[in-house]
Amino acid sequence: MNTTPSKTTDLSKKDTPADDPGKSTADAAVTEDPTATTTPSGATDEAAAPAKDRGEAAVPAEATDQAEDDGLESDGLEPAPFTEARHGVGAGAMAVVSAALGIVALTGAWSGRVAAERETLMGQIQTAGGSSAAQQISEIYGDAWHTTALVNGIFAVLALLVGAFVLARPAFGTPATRPQPAWIRAVALAGIALGTLGVLISVGMYFDLFLSLPVAGTPAG
Repeated sequence: MNTTPSKTTDLSKKDTPADDPGKSTADAAVTEDPTATTTPSGATDEAAAPAKDRGEAAVPAEATDQAEDDGLESDGLEPAPFTEARHGVGAGAMAVVSAALGIVALTGAWSGRVAAERETLMGQIQTAGGSSAAQQISEIYGDAWHTTALVNGIFAVLALLVGAFVLARPAFGTPATRPQPAWIRAVALAGIALGTLGVLISVGMYFDLFLSLPVAGTPAG
């Protein structure tokens, strides 16, 4: 008696995905793009979307380099040397002016000499008709001396005021982004010192504290 198997196996038949679901899933995972990145389950759609989908415009590297070449400063970068050099130019100029005024107050100015010569001429005119020796000394010499002291004192006071303004300027108005350079404060202090010395000398000259006016001798009688 011949026994016929109830089911014959076809070796040429391949398994289909429907026949083996586990194998189909494994093959699909292998055929996926290995460079593709997966989004975590907790991430939002906005975070996973590209920057252009969120409305953000990407800045090309060429545009950033061009902005730096044009002298534009970015946040957090060091300031350009030219911008750093311009800081404090006005205060530095005023400090130099203060020191120069202090030097003029000590050495004398052409305006003081002109004023002194004018007073000398006026004294000669007033004493031309005849006057005592004491009056001639006072009108010709004393007035010219006092006028020189007055002019030098004006320059000394200006040196004091300008130097004090330079030192006090950072405390008033809009606060500066950077502290005042040390050389500006040094020059302003020099102007104040010269101005103070000039004021003291001018006061002493004007009130004849250092040198008194000559006194005419009594004529022999």
